Amino acid sequence: MSELLWGAVGDLSRFAALLTMAELGLADHLADGPLEITELAERSGSDAPALRRVMRELAGMGLVRKAGPGTYELTEKGAPMRSDAPGHVRSSIRMLGEESFWYAIGSLPTTVREGGSAFVKRYGHLYDHLAANPAVSALFDDYMTARALPFTEGLTERYAFPATATMVDVAGGKGHILATVLRANPGMRGILFDLEHVTGHARRALEEEGLADRSEVVAGDFFTGVPSGGDIYLLASVLHNWDDDDALRILRNVRAAMKPDGRVLVLETVLPEDEEAHLGNDLDLRMLAIFNGGAERDRGEYAALFEQAGLALSEVMTLGAGASLIEARPR
Repeated sequence: MSELLWGAVGDLSRFAALLTMAELGLADHLADGPLEITELAERSGSDAPALRRVMRELAGMGLVRKAGPGTYELTEKGAPMRSDAPGHVRSSIRMLGEESFWYAIGSLPTTVREGGSAFVKRYGHLYDHLAANPAVSALFDDYMTARALPFTEGLTERYAFPATATMVDVAGGKGHILATVLRANPGMRGILFDLEHVTGHARRALEEEGLADRSEVVAGDFFTGVPSGGDIYLLASVLHNWDDDDALRILRNVRAAMKPDGRVLVLETVLPEDEEAHLGNDLDLRMLAIFNGGAERDRGEYAALFEQAGLALSEVMTLGAGASLIEARPR
């Protein structure tokens, strides 16, 4: 047991080293070959003696290795930390270590004592914080895209989308999931719906994907309403940000907007009903830290929310990477 506990303590230092690697762009600097520590420090704008100590930790993690006295090279294991590597790993780590997020996790004991998010108390609601801080918002967008990558492919492979449906991606961010669905289903059209400060990025991203003629970007607030007439309404990593009352408001607005034979697709982590180790438990603590009332839910809790919104849970499909697709239809 003590080995488990001390391993968790060590994980904090290892993540700090990983965050330093991401912030300083060390993988980018090492991309073209080994560098002596003073040269790496100069290129990354860091202190050489301090950097040497971080490199020792990273070498122990297998992300870099010694290529000579005081010289390091990037390993295959460390290559995903490059800025040009697919998957946005570097920006995701930078997001999790960003000052406000780091504060949220470090202040979890305060949140648990007081029953309200220390993050919200200091920074306000996450989405207001992002709107006021474009650099943090850009990191967050990349992080959410990276989170979606492992299960988006499973979504298009396993779920049978109607050939000519219109899908409304509610709070769809930069549109990665919508673009993936539209590419896989050439007869479908899409509407991306999100806050005003997000829609410009989404419009550009969909244009770059060559999907401008099959997609529309609409700005708005899902607590007020969502675009009407869709066949499918996708809520990906949305409901877990809100308590039951707010989640119900969102679902009721979707239910009012959708066609009578439409469906709602919810992409979230579904907690196991026992207390086994599960990625969802980790995510649930992040929700606790960052939101007042945000939470992951189990199947029964989603079914209860749907019922109150005039919907019925029809299917739960595991997509991998801890995510599930939950389908609901009008009752």
